Amino acid sequence: MPLLLVVVAVILLLILTIGFKLNAFLSLIIVAIGLGLAEGMPAKQVLTSIQNGMGGILGSVVMIIGFGAMLGSLLIESGALQRITYQLIETFGIKHIQWAVLLTGFVVGLPMYYMAGFVLLVPLVFSIAASTRLPLLYVGMPLVAALSVTHGYLPPHPGPTAIAALFKADFSLTLLYGLAIAVPAVIIAGPIFSRSLKRYNPSAPTTIAMPKHFTEEEMPGFGISLLTVLTPILLMTLGAIATLALPATSKTRQVIEFISDPSLALLISVLVAMVTLGLNRGKSIKQVMDLFSTSIAGIAMILLIIGGGGALKQIMVDSGVSTYITTLFTDLHLSPLFMGWAIAAILRICLGSSTVASLTAGGMVLPLLATTAVKPELMVLAVGAGSLVCSHVNDPGFWIFKEYFNLTIPQTLATWTVMETLVSLIGLVGVFALNAVL
Repeated sequence: MPLLLVVVAVILLLILTIGFKLNAFLSLIIVAIGLGLAEGMPAKQVLTSIQNGMGGILGSVVMIIGFGAMLGSLLIESGALQRITYQLIETFGIKHIQWAVLLTGFVVGLPMYYMAGFVLLVPLVFSIAASTRLPLLYVGMPLVAALSVTHGYLPPHPGPTAIAALFKADFSLTLLYGLAIAVPAVIIAGPIFSRSLKRYNPSAPTTIAMPKHFTEEEMPGFGISLLTVLTPILLMTLGAIATLALPATSKTRQVIEFISDPSLALLISVLVAMVTLGLNRGKSIKQVMDLFSTSIAGIAMILLIIGGGGALKQIMVDSGVSTYITTLFTDLHLSPLFMGWAIAAILRICLGSSTVASLTAGGMVLPLLATTAVKPELMVLAVGAGSLVCSHVNDPGFWIFKEYFNLTIPQTLATWTVMETLVSLIGLVGVFALNAVL
């Protein structure tokens, strides 16, 4: 009966978000209340669980996502991302243009949300394809593969960040393991896969506006731009290395772990960017703060959706559903990594949103961590990979890719959907490979 109620709850979530087009946050809260009452929880306890679930998850991720939004907005408005893109393209040349675009997408995708990176960089892809006379998908697929992988696998993106907080995983190790899996994933799903798409040759839509174009004098230098983008990644990677290489009692390790905490690493990065890309480029403090305020306003709904996912998770825990599911899956003797991936994949196919799918799956598989020796960082990656599989017509990302690349629905299924599924499956294989050697 508890599992049946969860199935009904997921179906209700599907009906509300797809059938009634209800906002994901509202849908998650409604489903959480309904599931709690159906499981026999007292009404007051249902509300308490929802408040605790939202507070617990947002308390862990709100600074990370907020600072990430601030950093991303300054990178765009300063011209730093344009500088990085143009420099990489100039360095690699036309012969290796796919690798330049892939690396651009990867570097930009590390600190920026998928949609922001996509909208910013796709017009540049159109420009490259037009000037080199290369097929649009040949140039563009490495970009979207890199953006998708960073969105699904790596902190500080909302889904991986929230799941890592939920599983109490080490953020730095999650990033390090995620990078190890992300590299082969973007290579296979980007440059290699795109070479099989020669039969599709869409033209760029004329209605897509180019992003703001910066002159040579307006853009910061390549070195300072790249350093600013990579500062949080370098700090978190340093923390992961210190955790693996130094004893827990080491003062050096404790200092490094302090500054490599994702919240502090991103705060340091924002402060660095304020100087390198803001004040040193002629912007006033007020202009930078106004830019930060606008960026925070843009992520308000993302934070609410994450909070709604935390509320649903807490209802599952407090009502005993998670314990029941754990017992059921334990009896099946399946790998918890595979179960995390499979549950997230099913929810992704049903719900469309990778963030909602990963958060919901995280709540369902959370108790498995207490009964197995699986590293929580690998479970984060397994759920994150599952949340990317088989994007189709219920995913906004599907339609954005379709419209920007001027494709039909069957063509989008054969390109975008296959690419997303490749990324997901490679992620699952990578998780098992890491689990075997760690």
